[in-house]
Amino acid sequence: MSVIILLLGASLTVAAGFLVAFIWSVKSGQFEDDYSPAHRILFEDKPDNNNSNG
Repeated sequence: MSVIILLLGASLTVAAGFLVAFIWSVKSGQFEDDYSPAHRILFEDKPDNNNSNG
């Protein structure tokens, strides 16, 4: 029975750690740009024409 209480305490500690990390990442601006990363792969980079060999 004491093992269940120990595992419950450990899981709650890990869950609280993930919650704190999520709140910290939201407050520090990790999720600000939610448009361009999903669409960046759809557009190709323009070729660099300044690199001529002739």
